[in-house]
Amino acid sequence: MGKKNARQTNSVCPECKRVIAASIFEENGKVIMEKDCPEHGNFRDVYWSDAELYRKFEKYSYTGPGVPNFQISSSLNCPFDCGICSAHETETLLANIDVTNRCNLACPVCFANARVKGFICEPGFEEIRKMIELLRKEKPAPCSAIQFTGGEPTVRDDLPELIELAEELGFAQIQIASNGVRLAKSTEYCKRLKDARLRTVYLSFDGVTPEPYIENVGFNALPVKKKAIENCRNFGPESIVLVPTLAKGVNDSQLGGIIRFAAENLDVVKGVNFQPVAFTGRIDQSQREKKRITIPDVMKLVEEQTGGEIPCNAWYPVSFVVPISRFLSAMRNIPIPELTAHPHCGAGTYVFYEEGHFIPITNFFDVESFIELLKEITPEINGRVSRVLSLAKVIKQVPKFIDEKKGPKSVNTTRMILDLLKKGDMENTSRFHRNTLFLGTMHFQDLYNIDLERVKKCGVHYATPDGRIIPFCTYNIFHRDSVESKFSVPYYSEA
Repeated sequence: MGKKNARQTNSVCPECKRVIAASIFEENGKVIMEKDCPEHGNFRDVYWSDAELYRKFEKYSYTGPGVPNFQISSSLNCPFDCGICSAHETETLLANIDVTNRCNLACPVCFANARVKGFICEPGFEEIRKMIELLRKEKPAPCSAIQFTGGEPTVRDDLPELIELAEELGFAQIQIASNGVRLAKSTEYCKRLKDARLRTVYLSFDGVTPEPYIENVGFNALPVKKKAIENCRNFGPESIVLVPTLAKGVNDSQLGGIIRFAAENLDVVKGVNFQPVAFTGRIDQSQREKKRITIPDVMKLVEEQTGGEIPCNAWYPVSFVVPISRFLSAMRNIPIPELTAHPHCGAGTYVFYEEGHFIPITNFFDVESFIELLKEITPEINGRVSRVLSLAKVIKQVPKFIDEKKGPKSVNTTRMILDLLKKGDMENTSRFHRNTLFLGTMHFQDLYNIDLERVKKCGVHYATPDGRIIPFCTYNIFHRDSVESKFSVPYYSEA
């Protein structure tokens, strides 16, 4: 079969980084990106490995409110003129702040290229305060979720104070991205993070056997990861998301084992977020075709490695939940961040784990009909009486979408979902998360597959010391080196 259903977008040449036209089309059941640079020739890459799943996800594309207090008025020089510009469609859903470029490891797959640059880039406490304040001033809704990252953020002794600052300034979700080395070594540091009210540790976790760590990190780091988890269980923080960096031939056989490990540690591990490797940083570009994994590959591997218990049809794009945000926003009459990320950027599902088996929420909850109900009712909400009647209408309908016989026996899922809708507060959201395991996958872009239409909908942003807010993929591909060079000193000290 030849090319079909082509759409045009802009991308960049992987060699010279000039903006060039690209075509995205179906071919032999896959979705391919192809582009031609006048100087460096033709480039092809697999954009999505399953065209049918690509079309399913495409149905859930939403236009977000953008960032009305944008920083750049024109998108003509995208992606080189970041901060957020007037063409950007999605507000900051999760903000990253690099608190250091120092690291106590040297992983070949690190998109931050940490530790080997020969200089320190480490914003001061007051510089970070200004970045946090900038995020809280965003419109239409202040950013409410922040992640301190790097480098390895735990090499900073004042990280707990930065966490306290973020909470003081109003962030509801505060997390760190960590390799776990210091968490494994110091129970006292774990206590300090918990006392500072850190919500979640995003822990790099590449497998349940030594081999992936030897490939990705250079030694068997699995005991370090397990010790970090144990210390968090006993001393805090008590919420961990495992973050495997996936590459074919390295750990693509480990997804089922990682999910089962997470489920067996559900008291402290609340999710798994698979990240297919992006070919930036220090990884050899010649390995691209050999190691490339896309989101449909992740979904299919999970289905295969869980014996079909978590099938491909259990997954939906991040943007699938936008109608829930819009309904709750209308009910509470306040702006709530909308997850209007590009539908092909990420996917997720929730599963229950009972008697050694996985039960995806889609097994017993007709989520598509539920979403359609919210899309129908939300525009009707108008005034206090209407809100009361609208909520009553939803509450009456929800039980029709739930088959308790197919759901977990240990949880009243109907009551849990109704409480979430009625109150929509942090406590009820947390109660839902305590009973389920979140599974997600986010495929960050690189020079070979970057689609500037995806950049416009990016909801994961970096705040930088020069007062800019920059989408994740463009920051790591185009802006990281210049920002770090501008705010660095030419010296490196071992962490």
